[in-house]
Amino acid sequence: MRTQVAIIGAGPAGLLLSHLLHLDGIESVIVETRSRADIEATIRAGVLEQGTMDILNESGVGQRMRGQGALHHGFELAFGGKRHRIDLTGLTGKAITVYPQHEVIKDLVAARLAADGQILFEVSDVALHGVDTQTPSATFMHNGEARSIEADFVIGCDGYHGVSRPAMPAQEQRKNFQRIYPFGWFGILVESAPSSEELIYARHERGFALVSTRSPTVQRLYFQCDPADHVDNWSDDQIWAELHARLENHDGWKLAEGKIFQKNIIGMRSFVSTPMQSGRLFLAGDSAHIVPPTGAKGMNLAVSDVKLLAHGLEQFYKKGSGERLASYTDDALKRIWRAEYFSWTMTRLLHTFAEATPFEREMQRAELENIVTSRAMATALAENYVGAF
Repeated sequence: MRTQVAIIGAGPAGLLLSHLLHLDGIESVIVETRSRADIEATIRAGVLEQGTMDILNESGVGQRMRGQGALHHGFELAFGGKRHRIDLTGLTGKAITVYPQHEVIKDLVAARLAADGQILFEVSDVALHGVDTQTPSATFMHNGEARSIEADFVIGCDGYHGVSRPAMPAQEQRKNFQRIYPFGWFGILVESAPSSEELIYARHERGFALVSTRSPTVQRLYFQCDPADHVDNWSDDQIWAELHARLENHDGWKLAEGKIFQKNIIGMRSFVSTPMQSGRLFLAGDSAHIVPPTGAKGMNLAVSDVKLLAHGLEQFYKKGSGERLASYTDDALKRIWRAEYFSWTMTRLLHTFAEATPFEREMQRAELENIVTSRAMATALAENYVGAF
């Protein structure tokens, strides 16, 4: 096969990039190890920044997001027995939408297939070749046959465990920055009406908790846990007792219970690998960086990367200039490190660290008090949350 851009991975980054390139008249082929059913059924959170919402709407794939997503103009910080609202729209003029990642994937897959875009699902043994030349290629097995794609560029959108980052030449010269956090999130999906119209981020002496929604009939709830724990160690009654203890204050608000139909534990890390390009191979999304979910930046960073790449490839093909592609790593890292900082800050502020001294815990409380009493600090938090930069 021959195409202009070979994309490894059919997550939000790879699918959106292929869609944006199509709108610019640039050909691409996506290869994905999982099936279409698998990628559309992998349930993940989805807090979409204003900029992400704008890109989906402007590129024609935002109809279901507008109809089914929950537009939020603020969120609440809960600590010290009280809840405090951060007015995102009032402070920044922008908002966020809660719309799960797998729903974004469904929209993008449908758009690519409607445009006769090529997505090869259930491939295996993917390997990249010649990425430091002008004729890179990818080989893989598909339907029991050995296949290959020759392209002008290869874009790695295959996540932290994918083949793209290890295929970068000069691995010994790469700079990897990482922090593994000593806790994880125990997440549940619940059949119930929403407990709150907006997200609630709670700091409690027992640990962090989060209230989110998926739909008018499904809640998504999390609480801080040991990342080595197992969901089978927790009965439904124990889960509800922990969530009630961490979330409920003295204002009469009650967490709505319901049937728990999914449980999982996710570990938490911060990770950045640079450079994000080498020759004709570029990385986007989780293949180059990961953020803890506290800042709600993961998918938004992937979209930001893809926007830069789409502009760079458009400039290359339509104007014969590689200037934007050459500066991709530097341009992307400006946004990435700010998002890493924000995600780290939210994680540090809201979680209980076993090794923290009483002084450090009072500093957490004092910083949260400053945020909810200072318009300047609340604005800085809101700007980072909605991605207003």
